[in-house]
Amino acid sequence: MPLSLRTGAALGALALSLCLPVTGQAQTAAARPGVAVPAQWRAATFAETVPASGGGVLVLPLASADEARLARLDPALREAVGRALASADFKFDSRKTLVLRGLGAWDAVVVAGLGETATPLAWQDAGRAAARAAADETGPVVLLASGAAPALAAELVTGFGLGEYRSDFHKAKARERAAPQGLTLVTDAPAAAEAAYRPRGEALVAAMAWARDVSNEPANIVYPESFVARAQAAFAGLPGVSIQVLDAPAMERLGMGAILGVGRGSERPPRMLIVRYRGAGAPEAPVVLAGKGITFDSGGISIKPSTNMGNMKMDMSGAASVTGAVLALAKARAPVNVVAVAALAENMPDGGAIRPADVLTAMNGKTIEIVSTDAEGRLVLADALSWIDANLEPAAVVDVATLTGSVRTALGDDYAGLFTRHDGLADQLVAAGEAAGEPLWRLPLHPSYGEDIASTIADIRNGGGEGAGAGTGAHFIGEFIDDDIPWAHLDIAGMAYGGADAVKPAGSAGFTVRLLERFVRDFQPVGGAAED
Repeated sequence: MPLSLRTGAALGALALSLCLPVTGQAQTAAARPGVAVPAQWRAATFAETVPASGGGVLVLPLASADEARLARLDPALREAVGRALASADFKFDSRKTLVLRGLGAWDAVVVAGLGETATPLAWQDAGRAAARAAADETGPVVLLASGAAPALAAELVTGFGLGEYRSDFHKAKARERAAPQGLTLVTDAPAAAEAAYRPRGEALVAAMAWARDVSNEPANIVYPESFVARAQAAFAGLPGVSIQVLDAPAMERLGMGAILGVGRGSERPPRMLIVRYRGAGAPEAPVVLAGKGITFDSGGISIKPSTNMGNMKMDMSGAASVTGAVLALAKARAPVNVVAVAALAENMPDGGAIRPADVLTAMNGKTIEIVSTDAEGRLVLADALSWIDANLEPAAVVDVATLTGSVRTALGDDYAGLFTRHDGLADQLVAAGEAAGEPLWRLPLHPSYGEDIASTIADIRNGGGEGAGAGTGAHFIGEFIDDDIPWAHLDIAGMAYGGADAVKPAGSAGFTVRLLERFVRDFQPVGGAAED
């Protein structure tokens, strides 16, 4: 299993023992550690020909019935697959699969559509869909990518690893499930395909699993302190990494009244986790990723309805994603300078909890009138961005949060909301989202939003009246970072968590891990002055 410390009392005790108040020294290693492949994933090998052993699953990524790849099959199997495709009227659309059984020596043949364009993302999605289609198979798997460029073949392997993720790790039967056998990519250039896959693709698979694990775990297992412990374990031994943890006393000394106010109603105190990674040859100024980390959101005194409240264990998905993105970059030894800041708290309604009409003071001295204790994500991010502004000289800041139901109303589960004052930053984030298959839609930051959250008793309110809830939430967060710092806010409330689909099981999507990993790798400096 990945270094996510998934289950067991012994692992829980280990997590607690690893939760140190502060760690500061950069961790180095004499030799680069290998990227650990989780036990539930298949170890990948690369070959020019199909292994001689029979049985298992054969995956055929195809854009059409005329694909030259079909010619690599023996005549009888090729004819049988062709008949099945015609009979099913298979359209070869991206993310679509057709599972055939009883053909030749294979337990199953999975045809995975590549769509009309067969882009790198389409190859990755074909791997994800194929893995989902073969989720109950434990025999060996062969991915037939002959004729494809090595980079495309590598995306197929990466996608299969992403698609193999399972969210049923607390089921008794899951613990009894046999470990799956190996995965072989058959390609004309196995060495080149393997070089393209390792370490980036392999690192991304492990980091996505980590982020999804912590988002899927219930709040009695993942809370601020244990989130930190899991992060410390995941980054242990990676060169170029340093970790700093601010506990409640440290945050009190810094005047972080907003995040401390959110955590006041819980027996589990908040934490601020800062993970720095700087690769060889990276620029001086870091790209900073800040994540909302509400490990459980009851709504506090402004309590949520009981229906689906249990899903609020995923309200730390922003923190999970920014930490996961940095984990992917660090594991791959990417030549980047990046910092993840996870603002971690549990929002509960005990006698010490904050109330509507209370006034909190954030680290930068701004006072906040509480309109709703259920608008807590922007409070923890207020102190996170204030700390970033005071302590780092970032090239750009991107915060990620499951912030509002309003963004789901506006964009459904097709896009995450993007808010920014900087057009150049918006363009880079949208491009990264398109490349990673995690689309963003830019929404306005209208000046009137400031009027909507103006307070008569404090500097700002944490909510407004009817209207643009996602926009006023974004505007609130933007008040805690200097206008000259390129900043963007991603509201992922409609994308972070949901039911199963063709490429993932129910639960966390790990949304923005791939987007942010791509964005940081491709980042180009943006002009400092905020645009009108």
